[in-house]
Amino acid sequence: MLRPILRLGDSILSEPALAVETITPEIETLIDDMIETMYAAPGIGLAAPQVGVSLKIFVIDLSFGKDPSALHAMINPQFVEREGMQLEEEGCLSIPGFTATVARPQRVVVEGLNRHGKIFRLEGEGLMARALQHEIDHLNSCLFVDRLRGISRDLILRKIKKLSKAGKW
Repeated sequence: MLRPILRLGDSILSEPALAVETITPEIETLIDDMIETMYAAPGIGLAAPQVGVSLKIFVIDLSFGKDPSALHAMINPQFVEREGMQLEEEGCLSIPGFTATVARPQRVVVEGLNRHGKIFRLEGEGLMARALQHEIDHLNSCLFVDRLRGISRDLILRKIKKLSKAGKW
């Protein structure tokens, strides 16, 4: 089932997500819905808070559904390693129409549970490292604009405020 994607300004996006205690059929359904919603958006990642559920779950697929082995769902993720730095353009399904250059680690290793409750690790460099950091940021109530400083951040927030006042956000 497609779920609506919340936008910047919704309170759930500014609250840290809660750890998943037990993987229930409802969690399985949520993950399936998140995957369907991510592909429909279209996007390469989606965190549970973005669909209104304050739980530490995200899905990522850099192949946009073209390679089944590229789809990952992770529950209660934690960084094991982060190194290097990259500066790349980034966007977000919760801030549609806006992008900015964001500093992210060049390489990360993340550990968490898969949808069956088994511990696994994801290692990523480049875009995968950026996507993992981006989704984990969502779980910690951080959007990419929160990582911006100065005029880049101010311009985006002012435009969103203007759109909001006009009823277009």
